[in-house]
Amino acid sequence: MSAEKSLQDQIIQKAWEDADFKKELLANPKAAVKEAFGIDVPDTIEVEVVEESANKFYLVLPQNPAELKDAESVEGAMWQ
Repeated sequence: MSAEKSLQDQIIQKAWEDADFKKELLANPKAAVKEAFGIDVPDTIEVEVVEESANKFYLVLPQNPAELKDAESVEGAMWQ
């Protein structure tokens, strides 16, 4: 499991277990992640959190890998 996936899983699990964290995550994701996990998300990265429901599903379409630069050289690469 990649570090990014592991962090994503941790954030989701915490949101399921902690209503206050979930509320802050939906309102201000960068601040919520910083407070709960000590991770600063770079200003160059936007984070939007949406919550699925029984009647609404979100499909996240990742950037085409052929269009990506070398992840090592991109600021905030763990968020891509």
